[in-house]
Amino acid sequence: MQQFFSILGGMGTMATDSFIRILNQRTPAKNDQDYLNYILVNHATVPDRTTYLLDHSKTNFLPTLLEDVEQQNSLKPDFMVMVCNTAHYFYDELNAASDVPFLNMPEETVKEIKHKFPTAKRIGLAATQGTVASGVYQPIIKKAGYTEVDPTPAIQQKINDLIYTSIKEEQGHVDATLYHTILADMVQDMKVDAIILGCTELSLAEEKAPDHNYPVVDSQSTIADRTLELALKLRQERQAK
Repeated sequence: MQQFFSILGGMGTMATDSFIRILNQRTPAKNDQDYLNYILVNHATVPDRTTYLLDHSKTNFLPTLLEDVEQQNSLKPDFMVMVCNTAHYFYDELNAASDVPFLNMPEETVKEIKHKFPTAKRIGLAATQGTVASGVYQPIIKKAGYTEVDPTPAIQQKINDLIYTSIKEEQGHVDATLYHTILADMVQDMKVDAIILGCTELSLAEEKAPDHNYPVVDSQSTIADRTLELALKLRQERQAK
């Protein structure tokens, strides 16, 4: 196969399934050949990202992902995208190992804030404990000129319950009431103007329970759009030659 991109996924699998579904639904296609060419690496056995980031004595997930990047390099994709926010802790190392452009989910998500909520100033981060504790998003949010607000311990526990108990343990089940409660707590208690969904399980929650009016910026939806834009741009450039 030629003219394709590679998706590093499986962290977790149900969230990756959501990304693929969104990507395909948004692709302007009238027949089979209009859809995008891509390789999905659903590497479900990548060591847990949060476990390592909270305790560096645990298994480091970077070597596993570097192997994935090297495997994809040998296939010569046009670009790579990784659909796990927490794994972007090692973005610089993975990007350096890649022979092709490697999209950055947190950076693209923060850029999306000004388009969706141009007057926003206080940005809440809803994510795994690993993402919050390791600073995957905070420097990018602050560099963009926003005030970054981490979840309170009580809200973080609710986020953990939604990610790990509701979605991961129950194979994609979304507790919509819990999800909406988290958003309400962040807006009302933390006084944020917008909320970054900085975990792809939370993106799955947004896909399945979008019936709310809270100001969310969905990282997975954003990176799906950027992936689609780049893939279509490259296709158009080749067709024009």
